[in-house]
Amino acid sequence: MYSITLETRSLLTPDGIRLDADVYFPQGIGAFPVLLMRQPYGRTIASTVVYAHPRWYAQQGYIVVIQDVRGRGTSQGEFHLFAHEEEDGNLTVNWAAELPGSSGAVGMYGFSYQGMTQLYAARGQSPALKTLCPAMLATDLHRDWAYEGGAFCFQLNLAWAIQLAAETARRSGDSEAFAALFQASRQLPVDQPGAPALPEVLQRYAPASFYFDWVNNPQANTPYWQTLNPDVTGLDLPMLHIGGWFDPYLRGTLKLYQQMQAQSEQPQHLWVGPWPHLPWGQQAGAVHFGQEAQTPIDRLQLRWFDQFLKGKDTGLLTENPVHCFDLGQTTWRQAQTYPPAAQPQHWHLLSAGLAAMGTPEGQLIAPSPQDPDPEDFSDWLVHDPWRPVPALGGHAVMPGGSFNRQALDDRSDLLTYTSAPFTTPLCLWGDLTLRLCVQSPNPSFDLCAVLSVVQGAGVFNFSQGYRRIAQNTPGQRITVILELQATCRTIAVGECLRLSLSASSFPAYTLNPGTGENPEQTPRWQAQVITLEVKSGELQGLAIVDGACRNLAGSN
Repeated sequence: MYSITLETRSLLTPDGIRLDADVYFPQGIGAFPVLLMRQPYGRTIASTVVYAHPRWYAQQGYIVVIQDVRGRGTSQGEFHLFAHEEEDGNLTVNWAAELPGSSGAVGMYGFSYQGMTQLYAARGQSPALKTLCPAMLATDLHRDWAYEGGAFCFQLNLAWAIQLAAETARRSGDSEAFAALFQASRQLPVDQPGAPALPEVLQRYAPASFYFDWVNNPQANTPYWQTLNPDVTGLDLPMLHIGGWFDPYLRGTLKLYQQMQAQSEQPQHLWVGPWPHLPWGQQAGAVHFGQEAQTPIDRLQLRWFDQFLKGKDTGLLTENPVHCFDLGQTTWRQAQTYPPAAQPQHWHLLSAGLAAMGTPEGQLIAPSPQDPDPEDFSDWLVHDPWRPVPALGGHAVMPGGSFNRQALDDRSDLLTYTSAPFTTPLCLWGDLTLRLCVQSPNPSFDLCAVLSVVQGAGVFNFSQGYRRIAQNTPGQRITVILELQATCRTIAVGECLRLSLSASSFPAYTLNPGTGENPEQTPRWQAQVITLEVKSGELQGLAIVDGACRNLAGSN
């Protein structure tokens, strides 16, 4: 390993803004490739919440640059969410390529905001930028980050906005604002009696926060979102895509991988672990997923950078490009494509009308092709805004992961449909879709679907989806399509599959007032009781009988 020296270096943008970076230089003879991370949280953190310290990468023979983006850390200028990342990112790539001792080859890594900065920087088409390792990000900031199924991702967006606002207050020396925001971060203000999505602490101390732009732009495909979204059209770089089954931005990770797989001539690899947004370890929620769940990403990224920045043959290009962690078998599966080739499995919902009154009542059945479609039934779901169904685990709430939700499923404001115990193992690997026929007397309503595995007395969630019907014709029967979070989960012999339906998941998503008015602007006291009648339903997912694609591998 190389010994390391640390220097603070700066570059000046064409508009006179100084951008500061910590640069870790390996001491030795020869030219070294550069690894670049650009982040808004203070460069000393360097995303060590999920990655090894930059010194470890530098010890392997890389110059490592961790830069404060504009208006963050000690970098000058004003921070505006993603607004300057394309021009500043491209400028930084070219600057990093010219650092003393650099070979001129640059790779980027980082997750979340730091993953996004890679896409923006790559738009500059710098010849120095050779590869990316984007993790847990969005290509469509509305659909993959701020909103899900048309519903505002309340808790995660609010927590992030408060964190960034507190950093702005710290930089400016506003101790009063920092103290108020810090306190709010420890107990999120999600239950104020006015419009909960417009918290007073942000209105007072961060009125210019991006958060209000997000709340005030609930529709996708508007100029606001189109300007903000990173355009990856034409990008052709080798990329290592990293995601987590319980990460809120998995949709973006998978979309980027599939788009790059379709348009790029360079290798695209995908790794999805059993992780929430952070940390990347063996425990996700209340479930321990075993030793293989511990992150392999640092050693994997080192192999990736050695391959594409140093020209070493690391063997990566002879391996399967897709690695997904099986939440049931607690090991890694490999495939040539994502999703892997498989026949869709269908389950129908069946009930005698009492699916809200006890978990044995509703049934999830997998009919044979010869069976006729089950007849319509009626289950009634009543949502009381005074006591909404709380969010528990999954991908859209903190903490994320898998929890025993039996106590939630016992509530009578949920519908539950459970399969018979499996007699042969079945792996669900890929996308999950729920189709429901419903009707409601309310002008608007929400639907939350949670898929769990029943293990004795435990019911452990592994996939969830949410959909907001903003404009409903009262009393009219409609079909609702709800996309659940992608997954890889083997259902073992003796286990059951359960689908749970509710009309809220609070505070993961803002409450729908049921009036047809904007949920983010409506005071809590105006919210109505929502009634839903579920008439029929079908769950569909890609299914692999265990053994048909049983190329299992460890995480090395």
